[in-house]
Formats: sequence, C-alpha cells, structure tokens
Amino acid sequence: MLKQEMCPRLAEVVDVIPETYNTSTYRVKLVGPGSLEFMPGQFNMFYVLGVGEVPLSMSSDPARSDYVDHTVRFVGSVTNVFKELKRGDKVGLRGPYGSCWPLKESTGMDVMIVGGGQGLAPLRPVIYWISRKRSEYGRFSILYGARTPQDLLFQGEFDRWADISDTEFLVTVDKGDEKWKGLVGVVTTLFEYAKFDPQKIMAIVCGPEIMMIFTIRELLKRGVSADRIYLSMERHMKCGIGTCGHCQFGPFFICKDGPVFNYSRIQKFFGVKQL
Repeated sequence: MLKQEMCPRLAEVVDVIPETYNTSTYRVKLVGPGSLEFMPGQFNMFYVLGVGEVPLSMSSDPARSDYVDHTVRFVGSVTNVFKELKRGDKVGLRGPYGSCWPLKESTGMDVMIVGGGQGLAPLRPVIYWISRKRSEYGRFSILYGARTPQDLLFQGEFDRWADISDTEFLVTVDKGDEKWKGLVGVVTTLFEYAKFDPQKIMAIVCGPEIMMIFTIRELLKRGVSADRIYLSMERHMKCGIGTCGHCQFGPFFICKDGPVFNYSRIQKFFGVKQL
C-alpha cells in the first residue's frame, strides 16, 4: 500500500494560465485512464520530473474530475522551475491527500471565507462548490486581501463571484496605486464592512500564518466560536502521507491530519498567547 501511495501518476500539462507577475495556474490531465476527483482543501504532491516534488492545493472546480488546477507562486527551488513548464510537458501527481474544508458540515449555515494573498487558491474550490449548491447554504461572504493590486489572484472571476446570489464579496490591498479604486488595508479591516451573524456562521481561513492569527483574533472577538473556525496549515512536506515527519505540528502531521484543521483542535499550538 505504501509503495502505491508513493508512486506518482503520469500527467500532462494541458494549459498554463498566468495569474500575476509571479504566479500561474497549471491545468493537468492524467495520461491514460483515471479520475482526478478531490474535495476542496485537499492537496496533491506535484512532481516536476527530474527536479522534485512539492505539495500543492487544488484550485479548480471540484465538480471536474477530468483535469485539476494547481496555482503556483514561483518562490522555491522546485516552484521556480514551474516557469519553464509548458503545454504538453509531463509531470507526476500523487494524491489527493489530506483533510478538506467542512462544506458538508456547513450545510444550512452561513459561510465566510477569508483569504490572504496566495491563500485564495485553496479557497477557490469552495467558491465553486457553494455557487453550484447555492440553495444548500445561507449567506455567503468572501473576504480577500493581498499586498498590492498586482498580487490579487483570479481577478477575471471577481465580477462573477460578486454576482453569486446572497453573497458579499469584499477585496482590499495593503497598498494601492494610482489605478486602484478599492479598499486599502489588511484583510482584517474588511470585518468593519462585513455583515454576518457569529452564531450562524462557519469561517474558513487560508493565508500566511500571521494573517490567519489576526483573522482568528477578529473572529473570536466578534463572537465566532473556536469550533466554527477552520484553517489550512502549511509546513514543509516530503512524503505527503505521514511517514517522514517533516510536517509535524505539535502531535499532528499537516499532511495526514490536515492541512485543514478545526481551530479548537490546534488552538494551544497555534498563536494561543496572541489570542
């Protein structure tokens, strides 16, 4: 079983979609039969042949199983090589691995997602999921922030997301420019504008760790209970299945027990002194 889990499936890059100056989305399909089903929040181990593997969350519509998208920022020794990938190139995929966002548990509830920078990529499947099953959820809030307007992901979809019924979509940047007409401030400033009932909401948070700490602080301060807050953790991974120990977080392994955690479960290991 272990050998099977560690063996990547051969896949092909079928599209490369530039998102920002340092980020692109890579759409891949399996070479040969098979399905790429996943749940929002899960990840794949993405193998660039001859270079190495990196864990990447899926960023595509989970209703599609014929292809999967991974949105990559070029920051490391492996991800920098992604800039050279093009249509037709072969790669390896292992997965899907890990836990998922609590979408089934949130049925009938209001849902708020809070994303910071690259953290919108693992949240994008949540938007697809809820928009497709809109009648199964209450009010939907999307709060998103990035450093600059040039760092905002998926801008071509913003108008469509804002038009989802009974949905509040708020965007801010830390620093605007002469063309930016929107809100300016860190993502937690959006709570001043957001309308939500803390007793009815499920909060789903993804972004840099410091951003998540301050977001959780705001949610708790506004009456959202710890067991209604979920976040996606990130640590260096090698195997993706809990055998190498690189991604240990307290008593947990991010790859096997996460990456999605209920905040109440990891509260004492994650910024407790700051909240």
